[in-house]
Amino acid sequence: MLFKEDEILTTNIINFAHRGAAGLYPENTMISFARALELGATGIETDVQVTKDGHLILIHDENLHRTAGVAAWVKDLTLEEVKSHEAGSWFHEDYRGEQIPTLEELLELVKSSDTIINLELKNGIVMYPDIEKKVIETVQRYEMSERVIISSFNHYSLVECKKLAPEIRTGILYMEGLYEPWDYAKRIGADALHANKFAVIPELVAAAAEQGVVYHAFTVNEQSEMKALIKAGVAGIITDYPDRLAELL
Repeated sequence: MLFKEDEILTTNIINFAHRGAAGLYPENTMISFARALELGATGIETDVQVTKDGHLILIHDENLHRTAGVAAWVKDLTLEEVKSHEAGSWFHEDYRGEQIPTLEELLELVKSSDTIINLELKNGIVMYPDIEKKVIETVQRYEMSERVIISSFNHYSLVECKKLAPEIRTGILYMEGLYEPWDYAKRIGADALHANKFAVIPELVAAAAEQGVVYHAFTVNEQSEMKALIKAGVAGIITDYPDRLAELL
């Protein structure tokens, strides 16, 4: 499905690959990130947690059971223990041997490109001490502050990030029904609203834009929904299928 010429409002929309190309490859693995870029992603969205020995790893669940087949919590394992388990065969046998990557591995992959990285801090169930400081120091070490957006459902964490590094963008993750969220975003110093796709309508996008706040909608996998959100004026779309969005853009 392609736009007619007069229907295209902008192509300057960030194509965020959700956990990499998670609809096509095992989520939050290096192959998923690399293939997402090949499929046209201009951004990568991933989840950050902290191992027992203080390393930043990219995994959505607080427990390894779903993607690595081990009933153990990230917080209770060292990086070496995490790396001893493969995280690809749950998706398909072709990907057996894929590992849970570190944040450094992802930043190494994209450092020579202009890819935008959206790092979701997973500190709602497990309150990882100093996760904000650890992430920010790593981003700054790679000199990627201008290309990173830190998001979280824990908005206290976003306030802490802004205190530590005002130059790094932050995004408020929320599901639905947040009243005049642009005012809330400005109150806590956030730059973007990372809203569930059902909470994004043109009127809200326009009102937020007037206040200098942009919308990044998640998780959008159908081209009809992508097209509607592009028309609504969002600045970014988070999708499991970056190839589908790239086709529209």
